[in-house]
Amino acid sequence: MSLQMPETFKYEKRGKIAIMTVNRPDAMNAFTEEMLSAMDAAFEDFQKDDDLWVAILTGAGDKSFCSGMDLGEAIPKLNAGEQMGYEDHTKRPFSDVFKPIITAVNGFCIAGGMEFMQGTDIRIAAEHATFGLGEVRFGLVPAGGTHVRLPRQIPWAVAMELLLTGENLDAKRAYDIGLINKIVPKEELMEEAMKLAEKICMNSPLAVRTAKEIAVRQASLEAGFVLEKALAARVFGSHDAQEGPKAFMERRKPNFTGK
Repeated sequence: MSLQMPETFKYEKRGKIAIMTVNRPDAMNAFTEEMLSAMDAAFEDFQKDDDLWVAILTGAGDKSFCSGMDLGEAIPKLNAGEQMGYEDHTKRPFSDVFKPIITAVNGFCIAGGMEFMQGTDIRIAAEHATFGLGEVRFGLVPAGGTHVRLPRQIPWAVAMELLLTGENLDAKRAYDIGLINKIVPKEELMEEAMKLAEKICMNSPLAVRTAKEIAVRQASLEAGFVLEKALAARVFGSHDAQEGPKAFMERRKPNFTGK
Protein backbone atom coordinates (compact mmCIF):
# COMPACT_ATOMS: atom_id res chain seq x y z
CA MET A 1 0.00 0.00 0.00
CA SER A 2 1.53 3.31 -1.08
CA LEU A 3 1.71 6.28 1.27
CA GLN A 4 -0.30 9.41 0.57
CA MET A 5 2.24 12.22 0.28
CA PRO A 6 1.50 15.94 -0.07
CA GLU A 7 2.61 17.66 -3.28
CA THR A 8 5.35 19.37 -1.28
CA PHE A 9 7.17 16.11 -0.49
CA LYS A 10 7.70 13.34 -3.02
CA TYR A 11 8.52 9.72 -2.20
CA GLU A 12 9.50 7.47 -5.09
CA LYS A 13 10.79 3.91 -5.21
CA ARG A 14 13.15 2.86 -7.99
CA GLY A 15 14.09 -0.76 -7.47
CA LYS A 16 16.08 -0.91 -4.24
CA ILE A 17 16.47 2.88 -4.03
CA ALA A 18 14.07 5.32 -2.37
CA ILE A 19 14.15 8.90 -3.66
CA MET A 20 12.74 11.59 -1.40
CA THR A 21 12.35 15.11 -2.74
CA VAL A 22 11.54 18.30 -0.87
CA ASN A 23 9.17 19.80 -3.43
CA ARG A 24 8.55 23.43 -2.66
CA PRO A 25 10.96 25.25 -4.98
CA ASP A 26 8.91 28.44 -5.06
CA ALA A 27 9.67 28.84 -1.33
CA MET A 28 13.33 27.72 -1.47
CA ASN A 29 12.14 24.29 -0.30
CA ALA A 30 11.39 25.62 3.17
CA PHE A 31 9.74 22.99 5.36
CA THR A 32 6.22 23.14 6.75
CA GLU A 33 4.94 20.90 9.55
CA GLU A 34 3.00 18.91 6.94
CA MET A 35 6.22 18.27 5.04
CA LEU A 36 8.07 17.20 8.19
CA SER A 37 5.31 14.71 8.95
CA ALA A 38 5.46 13.42 5.38
CA MET A 39 9.23 12.98 5.58
CA ASP A 40 8.94 11.11 8.88
CA ALA A 41 6.32 8.79 7.35
CA ALA A 42 8.46 8.23 4.25
CA PHE A 43 11.54 7.30 6.26
CA GLU A 44 9.49 5.01 8.50
CA ASP A 45 8.25 3.22 5.40
CA PHE A 46 11.79 3.10 4.00
CA GLN A 47 13.03 1.51 7.22
CA LYS A 48 10.35 -1.17 7.18
CA ASP A 49 10.50 -2.07 3.48
CA ASP A 50 13.00 -4.91 3.08
CA ASP A 51 13.11 -4.27 -0.66
CA LEU A 52 14.53 -0.77 -0.17
CA TRP A 53 18.24 -0.64 0.63
CA VAL A 54 19.36 2.98 0.11
CA ALA A 55 17.64 6.39 0.22
CA ILE A 56 18.49 9.59 -1.67
CA LEU A 57 17.27 12.89 -0.19
CA THR A 58 17.21 15.94 -2.46
CA GLY A 59 15.31 19.13 -3.25
CA ALA A 60 13.30 20.17 -6.30
CA GLY A 61 14.82 22.70 -8.68
CA ASP A 62 18.40 23.93 -8.62
CA LYS A 63 18.19 26.92 -6.26
CA SER A 64 17.77 25.22 -2.91
CA PHE A 65 18.06 21.79 -1.31
CA CYS A 66 16.29 23.09 1.80
CA SER A 67 16.32 26.48 3.51
CA GLY A 68 14.95 25.31 6.85
CA MET A 69 11.58 25.90 8.47
CA ASP A 70 8.96 28.11 6.88
CA LEU A 71 9.03 31.34 8.90
CA GLY A 72 5.35 31.92 8.36
CA GLU A 73 4.70 28.84 10.49
CA ALA A 74 7.66 29.29 12.80
CA ILE A 75 7.12 32.89 13.95
CA PRO A 76 3.81 32.25 15.80
CA LYS A 77 5.48 29.39 17.66
CA LEU A 78 8.44 31.59 18.57
CA ASN A 79 6.11 34.34 19.74
CA ALA A 80 4.53 31.79 22.05
CA GLY A 81 7.98 30.80 23.34
CA GLU A 82 7.72 27.31 21.82
CA GLN A 83 10.82 25.37 20.86
CA MET A 84 10.67 23.70 17.47
CA GLY A 85 12.04 20.23 16.95
CA TYR A 86 11.57 16.59 17.85
CA GLU A 87 9.30 15.77 20.78
CA ASP A 88 11.62 12.91 21.73
CA HIS A 89 14.60 14.74 23.21
CA THR A 90 16.96 11.84 22.35
CA LYS A 91 16.17 11.88 18.61
CA ARG A 92 17.19 14.14 15.74
CA PRO A 93 16.67 13.84 11.96
CA PHE A 94 17.39 10.24 10.87
CA SER A 95 19.20 9.40 14.12
CA ASP A 96 17.41 6.03 14.25
CA VAL A 97 17.59 5.21 10.52
CA PHE A 98 20.18 2.50 9.96
CA LYS A 99 19.88 2.14 6.20
CA PRO A 100 22.24 4.39 4.18
CA ILE A 101 21.05 7.89 3.22
CA ILE A 102 22.68 9.90 0.44
CA THR A 103 22.06 13.64 0.18
CA ALA A 104 22.05 15.31 -3.24
CA VAL A 105 22.49 19.02 -2.52
CA ASN A 106 21.32 21.36 -5.26
CA GLY A 107 21.70 24.96 -4.08
CA PHE A 108 21.13 26.37 -0.61
CA CYS A 109 21.61 23.88 2.22
CA ILE A 110 21.08 26.15 5.18
CA ALA A 111 19.52 26.19 8.65
CA GLY A 112 17.25 23.15 9.01
CA GLY A 113 18.34 21.91 5.60
CA MET A 114 21.92 21.61 6.80
CA GLU A 115 20.70 19.90 9.95
CA PHE A 116 18.93 17.30 7.81
CA MET A 117 22.12 16.79 5.81
CA GLN A 118 24.14 16.19 8.98
CA GLY A 119 21.86 13.23 9.70
CA THR A 120 22.77 11.59 6.39
CA ASP A 121 25.76 9.45 5.51
CA ILE A 122 27.15 10.50 2.12
CA ARG A 123 26.73 13.95 0.57
CA ILE A 124 27.02 14.89 -3.12
CA ALA A 125 26.77 18.59 -3.98
CA ALA A 126 26.32 20.64 -7.12
CA GLU A 127 29.03 23.21 -7.81
CA HIS A 128 26.79 26.12 -6.80
CA ALA A 129 25.72 24.58 -3.47
CA THR A 130 25.93 26.76 -0.35
CA PHE A 131 26.05 25.56 3.27
CA GLY A 132 25.34 27.49 6.43
CA LEU A 133 23.73 27.86 9.84
CA GLY A 134 22.54 31.45 10.12
CA GLU A 135 20.37 30.98 13.20
CA VAL A 136 22.42 33.20 15.55
CA ARG A 137 21.86 36.11 13.18
CA PHE A 138 18.15 35.77 13.93
CA GLY A 139 18.38 35.25 17.68
CA LEU A 140 18.04 31.47 17.40
CA VAL A 141 20.21 28.35 17.59
CA PRO A 142 20.21 25.30 15.27
CA ALA A 143 18.72 22.85 17.76
CA GLY A 144 18.18 19.98 15.34
CA GLY A 145 21.31 18.13 16.43
CA THR A 146 23.93 20.48 14.99
CA HIS A 147 25.72 21.26 18.27
CA VAL A 148 26.26 17.54 18.78
CA ARG A 149 26.86 16.36 15.24
CA LEU A 150 28.78 19.13 13.50
CA PRO A 151 31.88 19.22 15.76
CA ARG A 152 32.18 15.45 15.19
CA GLN A 153 31.90 15.75 11.41
CA ILE A 154 34.28 18.65 10.69
CA PRO A 155 37.15 20.34 12.60
CA TRP A 156 36.11 22.05 15.84
CA ALA A 157 37.32 25.51 14.79
CA VAL A 158 35.36 25.41 11.54
CA ALA A 159 32.22 24.11 13.29
CA MET A 160 32.43 26.96 15.79
CA GLU A 161 32.98 29.50 13.02
CA LEU A 162 29.77 28.33 11.35
CA LEU A 163 27.82 28.29 14.61
CA LEU A 164 29.03 31.65 15.95
CA THR A 165 29.19 33.81 12.81
CA GLY A 166 26.20 32.45 10.93
CA GLU A 167 28.13 32.80 7.67
CA ASN A 168 27.92 30.39 4.74
CA LEU A 169 30.43 28.11 3.01
CA ASP A 170 30.63 27.43 -0.71
CA ALA A 171 30.84 23.90 -2.09
CA LYS A 172 34.63 23.90 -2.43
CA ARG A 173 35.15 24.92 1.20
CA ALA A 174 32.59 22.34 2.33
CA TYR A 175 34.47 19.66 0.40
CA ASP A 176 37.87 20.78 1.73
CA ILE A 177 36.73 20.41 5.36
CA GLY A 178 35.07 17.04 4.76
CA LEU A 179 31.46 18.16 5.14
CA ILE A 180 30.59 16.74 1.72
CA ASN A 181 32.03 13.85 -0.31
CA LYS A 182 31.99 15.12 -3.87
CA ILE A 183 31.20 18.15 -6.06
CA VAL A 184 29.65 17.67 -9.51
CA PRO A 185 28.03 19.87 -12.18
CA LYS A 186 24.39 20.47 -11.29
CA GLU A 187 23.12 18.54 -14.31
CA GLU A 188 25.01 15.45 -13.09
CA LEU A 189 23.90 15.60 -9.46
CA MET A 190 21.15 12.99 -9.40
CA GLU A 191 23.00 10.75 -11.84
CA GLU A 192 25.98 10.72 -9.49
CA ALA A 193 23.79 10.09 -6.45
CA MET A 194 22.10 7.18 -8.22
CA LYS A 195 25.45 5.67 -9.24
CA LEU A 196 26.59 5.79 -5.63
CA ALA A 197 23.33 4.27 -4.38
CA GLU A 198 23.61 1.48 -6.96
CA LYS A 199 27.19 0.80 -5.87
CA ILE A 200 26.03 0.41 -2.26
CA CYS A 201 23.22 -1.88 -3.43
CA MET A 202 25.82 -4.27 -4.83
CA ASN A 203 26.79 -5.13 -1.25
CA SER A 204 25.02 -7.27 1.33
CA PRO A 205 22.12 -5.20 2.74
CA LEU A 206 22.49 -6.84 6.15
CA ALA A 207 26.20 -6.03 6.29
CA VAL A 208 25.61 -2.45 5.12
CA ARG A 209 22.84 -1.78 7.66
CA THR A 210 24.88 -3.35 10.45
CA ALA A 211 27.97 -1.29 9.57
CA LYS A 212 25.91 1.91 9.78
CA GLU A 213 24.11 0.87 12.96
CA ILE A 214 27.39 0.15 14.73
CA ALA A 215 28.82 3.50 13.62
CA VAL A 216 25.72 5.39 14.76
CA ARG A 217 25.18 3.61 18.06
CA GLN A 218 28.80 3.75 19.19
CA ALA A 219 28.74 7.55 18.83
CA SER A 220 26.20 7.74 21.71
CA LEU A 221 24.79 11.13 20.71
CA GLU A 222 21.54 10.88 22.69
CA ALA A 223 22.85 12.58 25.85
CA GLY A 224 24.08 15.47 23.73
CA PHE A 225 20.68 15.80 22.07
CA VAL A 226 18.98 16.02 25.48
CA LEU A 227 21.43 18.73 26.60
CA GLU A 228 20.94 20.64 23.33
CA LYS A 229 17.15 20.59 23.75
CA ALA A 230 17.33 21.77 27.35
CA LEU A 231 19.77 24.62 26.80
CA ALA A 232 18.16 25.76 23.54
CA ALA A 233 14.89 26.32 25.41
CA ARG A 234 16.25 29.52 26.99
CA VAL A 235 16.97 30.89 23.51
CA PHE A 236 13.64 29.97 21.94
CA GLY A 237 11.79 31.56 24.85
CA SER A 238 13.68 34.85 24.58
CA HIS A 239 12.83 38.28 23.18
CA ASP A 240 15.67 37.91 20.69
CA ALA A 241 14.09 34.74 19.25
CA GLN A 242 10.96 36.74 18.49
CA GLU A 243 12.81 39.81 17.25
CA GLY A 244 15.22 38.10 14.83
CA PRO A 245 12.73 36.32 12.53
CA LYS A 246 10.36 39.32 12.71
CA ALA A 247 13.15 41.66 11.59
CA PHE A 248 14.05 39.29 8.76
CA MET A 249 10.46 39.25 7.51
CA GLU A 250 10.32 43.05 7.77
CA ARG A 251 13.71 43.35 6.02
CA ARG A 252 15.34 45.38 8.75
CA LYS A 253 18.24 45.01 11.17
CA PRO A 254 17.22 43.19 14.38
CA ASN A 255 17.38 44.97 17.70
CA PHE A 256 18.84 42.30 19.96
CA THR A 257 18.87 42.79 23.74
CA GLY A 258 20.33 39.50 24.94
CA LYS A 259 17.10 38.79 26.78
